[in-house]
Amino acid sequence: MNIKKILKNTGDYKANLFRRIQNPCFSKIYLETAFEEYQKDGDTKPLLLAMRDVAEAQGGIGKLAKKTSINRQHLYDVLANKHNPKLDNWLNILSALGFKIKLERATN
Repeated sequence: MNIKKILKNTGDYKANLFRRIQNPCFSKIYLETAFEEYQKDGDTKPLLLAMRDVAEAQGGIGKLAKKTSINRQHLYDVLANKHNPKLDNWLNILSALGFKIKLERATN
């Protein structure tokens, strides 16, 4: 099947995702879902991808780097799962994206 025909009939997935992520309520749910999955399986890749998607939708990694004062290349590497970010970097990135971590009691 021709990719142009597929895109014509379905639209560009990333463009649609980024348009939806620009809505603060949607981006919150998107990040919460990624974080919940991380808590289940411990795989940081989808969580970091979700954070990168939100950053891209909000103006790009360069803009996020300026807001966080984290070197742009290092930020790319962190969000590509090439480095294990420290907690202060996680909090800084989430804050720059407009979010914070809120703890709640676990139900076992």
